[in-house]
Amino acid sequence: MALAHDAIITMKFIELAKLMNIYLNHFPRHEKYALSQQIRQSAYRVYDLMVEGRKRYRKKTSLTELDITHEQLRMQLYLANELGYFGFKDGKRSPDEKLSNHRYAAISVLVDELGRMIGAWISKAREDGSLK
Repeated sequence: MALAHDAIITMKFIELAKLMNIYLNHFPRHEKYALSQQIRQSAYRVYDLMVEGRKRYRKKTSLTELDITHEQLRMQLYLANELGYFGFKDGKRSPDEKLSNHRYAAISVLVDELGRMIGAWISKAREDGSLK
């Protein structure tokens, strides 16, 4: 992966992590050690796999696991949205219905952009023959 692409995908992840942690801190208190923790762990695992994918000579396992973990993160965020957790503020449900939609839309855009970057990385690795 090119140095510039490394920096771009890393910055995109950091942007996602910052926003995600803000939103997760507002989730209901009963989710503090459940779904919110699982989302955090999945996101950090995505980052770990990004680093691993850069460093491994044979990238197939790392990039495949990165793609899977990214999709798990996407689905966990979807579940949180369906359960209405993005509509909480300081652990209590907010009366503002737009809040939930805005938060989920903002985080979804970042997750989608990161996913496209991961997909491009996998495609490039296939072309280069480094996806062994």
